[in-house]
Amino acid sequence: MNINFTVKHLIGAACVGAMLASSAVMAQSKVEVTNAWARASAPAQKVGAVYMDLRSAAPARLVSASSPVAAKVELHNMKMENNVMKMYPVEAIDLPAGQSVKLAPGGYHVMLIDLKRDLVKGDTVPVTLTVEQSNKTRQTIEVKAEVRDLTVSGTPHGAH
Repeated sequence: MNINFTVKHLIGAACVGAMLASSAVMAQSKVEVTNAWARASAPAQKVGAVYMDLRSAAPARLVSASSPVAAKVELHNMKMENNVMKMYPVEAIDLPAGQSVKLAPGGYHVMLIDLKRDLVKGDTVPVTLTVEQSNKTRQTIEVKAEVRDLTVSGTPHGAH
């Protein structure tokens, strides 16, 4: 038996195994972002919001976001409490495995605070999302959100 031949096969098999394992981790940690958009801002408006659909292959959480168009970026939610719509920051947004999570007006969204420029229809807003996997590893996702009209689907610009 040729020992060099056997060692080469073992090393080759280990490399293939490592590649398969890393591709499985990548498949588990994949988060798909679609339909990213922001509503155009009124002149001198200081806040804005970005919406999108998120889908994770494995359980994960959206834990933060950043954008060069705003001094501060937070994850927010809106909900009705005692007949009053309230908006508040949240620590994270859960992304259950295989399910779409919609960030939309009247619900979860990425809040842009202290805008550095107007959001103009036709422009794009760069946003960096940070997603935490169940094993506590984090990945960043670069998103380009299309800026749309002040009113989208009949929703006024004030309804984040």
